[in-house]
Amino acid sequence: MISHGARKRKGSIAERDLIHKFWEADWAAARVAGSGSAQYPQPDILAGNNIRKVVIEAKVTADKAKYFLKQEIEDLKEFAVLFGAEPWVAIKFNKHDWLFINPEDLKETDKGYSINTETAERRGLGFDELLRD
Repeated sequence: MISHGARKRKGSIAERDLIHKFWEADWAAARVAGSGSAQYPQPDILAGNNIRKVVIEAKVTADKAKYFLKQEIEDLKEFAVLFGAEPWVAIKFNKHDWLFINPEDLKETDKGYSINTETAERRGLGFDELLRD
């Protein structure tokens, strides 16, 4: 079993990878310090150019499905509305590229939301598609 610290490091490394991808595509991007543990809703990443702004909840998983707490997704959507940005969930499944999911495409569960690899591949956008969307 992977420790909480190792999971957090893996997530931070993945978020930094995503930040580099945005900058290489001429989008400004920044990680939000303390996201997930702050008093106010905060996404993991803010990114944008002179036309669009996106706020992203980024996750990495070795599992075939990813689960989200209801509050996590509600906070992302609330922040996006207040910030005037599009909310996206970025998921990097094992041995897959980043997929960007509209929160509306997540499946509602008793405790929150979920998405599996198959649905993410079908409904999600790749990085280049997200930039064109």
